[in-house]
Amino acid sequence: MATEGHAPTSSEYVVHHLTHLNNTGHAQTNVVDWSVINYDSIFYSVVLGMLTVFLLWLGARKASSGVPGRFQGFVEMLVEMVAEQARGVVHSAESRKFVAPLALTVFVWIFLLNAMDLLPVDLLPRIWEGMYAAGGGDPAHAYMRVVPTADLSTTLGFSIGVLLLCFYYNIKIKGLGGWVHELFTAPFGSHPLLYPVNFLMQIIEFLAKTISHGMRLFGNMYAGEMIFILIALLGGTATVFGFLGHVVAGTVWAIFHILIITLQAFIFMMLTLVYIGQAHEGH
Repeated sequence: MATEGHAPTSSEYVVHHLTHLNNTGHAQTNVVDWSVINYDSIFYSVVLGMLTVFLLWLGARKASSGVPGRFQGFVEMLVEMVAEQARGVVHSAESRKFVAPLALTVFVWIFLLNAMDLLPVDLLPRIWEGMYAAGGGDPAHAYMRVVPTADLSTTLGFSIGVLLLCFYYNIKIKGLGGWVHELFTAPFGSHPLLYPVNFLMQIIEFLAKTISHGMRLFGNMYAGEMIFILIALLGGTATVFGFLGHVVAGTVWAIFHILIITLQAFIFMMLTLVYIGQAHEGH
């Protein structure tokens, strides 16, 4: 990345890598700005979502009663793991016909989104800078972030989707009238004076679940992305120790990060199941 004719400083390098390709055409410092559309997060989310569907379709297509291959065996193990978790949380067999495949899709999709953090920090941004320069643009303004789950708008989008599913199952299981009655009578009782307090507590609970659901994934992935960027800076120090530190630290953190990206995908999937399971239960 070149910045107006000179090599970027460390702070310029970090800021560049933390800036999205968005509809404003310039760097955004606000973490939450509903007027900004991050095209890179949308692009990678859609592409990896399609890859998720393709992989699961491929696993289903290859399913057979014979001895499974490695890929089929892995898919079957994953399906059984998710189905077992769903049985323990969502007690409606009818609901699990949709919720279990949903949880499996969420797990694989978020794992793939998180796994983008394992790519070399400069790989895809450099390719984009070259394409941007070939089109006559200034590479200094060729922004590109490749980890959608390090974008708060993406993770909150996922958690809001789960919230809407919770609303759906609350209405489906309890009926619209039953759910509205629960909103005003739980958790403190059905006395009219307690209706406003109960409703406020219910709204706070829904908001707290949704925000924490999205923030947990975002926080962990943003921190991981930042560490990779800082490690990449070591490789630019033009010293033997800097290069060795870059290689060793990058390798160690990448190995450890495999656990993080898997764990975060699993936690998000489990919370999805828990919240939908709670929608089936009355207070």
